[in-house]
Amino acid sequence: PPPPPHPITAPPPTDTYTHVLSSAASDVYKRQPSLRVMASRSDKTRLRIVQSANRLFYRQGYNRTSFTDIVEASGVPRGNIYYYFKTKEEILLATIDYRLDAITVMFEEWDREHRTPVERLRRFARMLVNSRQSTAEYGCPMGSLNTELGKNQRELQESAVALFDRFLEYLSLQFQEIGFRPELCRNYAIELLARGQGLNVMTHVMHDPEILNRSAEALYDWIDAVCANKKIS
Repeated sequence: PPPPPHPITAPPPTDTYTHVLSSAASDVYKRQPSLRVMASRSDKTRLRIVQSANRLFYRQGYNRTSFTDIVEASGVPRGNIYYYFKTKEEILLATIDYRLDAITVMFEEWDREHRTPVERLRRFARMLVNSRQSTAEYGCPMGSLNTELGKNQRELQESAVALFDRFLEYLSLQFQEIGFRPELCRNYAIELLARGQGLNVMTHVMHDPEILNRSAEALYDWIDAVCANKKIS
């Protein structure tokens, strides 16, 4: 049976998606092949630019982040940044790739740590709760970026939506492993992700991290109820 929900305690450093998507995450690229290759080719300067821009885009928004901000945050001279990236749009695309790689590493960790798909779905819910402090201050790193770009920068938003697609793919696989018909798996994945995003929005709007904390058991209950009904779905 799935483990009972417990009060949320202080998470380890990589147990929040705000850390995975928006922090320096210095340990992540060492374990992910594409990021490790970047470092092994003496391209740590490029990685530092991407990590610095990644944090800035999350904390103050893509459009409010200037090239000067990235220069100052990364400590890389402007001319050197232009060697790697000609435009801010190119930096954004690189940060999206960085986030996608980090998400993949996180999912691999979930697969190793949790034996059943129900446990992995519950881990997703716990991740949301563990991210509550950053979410209250800055919003969801995926949702805020897509919302900002979706207003009048649709071409860039088409790249950013890949972050949601990666989560939907993983969550759908868990429902599929549980035994749901394939046509239902994505629907349930969308609903779970939508429930989490709604809580993220309210947590940020009200600047109240306890909204996510109080809602943890409801998310667990929804997962458990859906999975218990698989035989009649």
